[in-house]
Amino acid sequence: MTGVKKFAKKNIGFLFIVPWLIGFLVFKLYPFLSSLYYSFTDYNLFKGMTKFTLENYKNVFTVPAERRALIVTFKYAFMTVPLKLVFALFIAYILNFKIKGVGIFRTAYYIPSILGGSVAIAVLWKALFSDNGLIRSGFALIGIDAPHFMSDPNWALFMISVLRVWQFGSAMVVFLAALKGIPQDLYEAASIDGASKWRQFFTITVPLITPVIFYNLVTQLVQAFQEFNGPFIITKGGPLGSTTLMSLLIYNNAFVGYDMGKASAQAWVLFVILMIFTLISFWSQKHWVYYADDEEGR
Repeated sequence: MTGVKKFAKKNIGFLFIVPWLIGFLVFKLYPFLSSLYYSFTDYNLFKGMTKFTLENYKNVFTVPAERRALIVTFKYAFMTVPLKLVFALFIAYILNFKIKGVGIFRTAYYIPSILGGSVAIAVLWKALFSDNGLIRSGFALIGIDAPHFMSDPNWALFMISVLRVWQFGSAMVVFLAALKGIPQDLYEAASIDGASKWRQFFTITVPLITPVIFYNLVTQLVQAFQEFNGPFIITKGGPLGSTTLMSLLIYNNAFVGYDMGKASAQAWVLFVILMIFTLISFWSQKHWVYYADDEEGR
């Protein structure tokens, strides 16, 4: 008994993390590795597994529906991420000025980022922009035939992207915190030298917040490639697959068609793509991200 007490006392820290470790092994590591194993099989949730194959990975790039979902995902990510970052930085820059009632505006702009991913907001977005929604009905009252925002393949992905861009509050708050950390004496010195506000923004503000821009870029890129709520709730991936992102395709294969092997392969392709973009981002930061600590160490 004494030996047990000594062991417990010596390893008390390890004992505290045992619950987390069990949860990690059971709910994180095991599903992660098992999905890799299933991705090389034809495993069906109800029919079981009959063979090992590379067809699941080949189909992602050769089957039209799967290749289209991959292309749509790239379009969605490259459309939403830059727009979201630009809007977030623009609003943060404005809200950084000392104006009366600015706290109210900060809260108003941040609220959509809290509610934007919810089912209720997605349903509201659908009610606004569907064929019989409030927006088209309003245009009809004044005699204008508005586009079919959700049933036209040329508009549907754009409208889903706008919903994502509208949720820029979290990125805005991070930008706002970075802007407040810039020393004001830099702006005062630039003003004395005759630099305009526009020049100050690009020569002082942007270089000093590049670490935050980098952080928001990586996080928003990951979130964009994993987007699910909007396409699932609003368009169900339609029309004609124009809003079927990889995440939605994975869901349909796994929980509608029960083809776990195919869904696992698609999930791993998406994971590898995200890893590549993340590694490229980290590699590129040495060329454009300014760290004050690095400057001090030279």
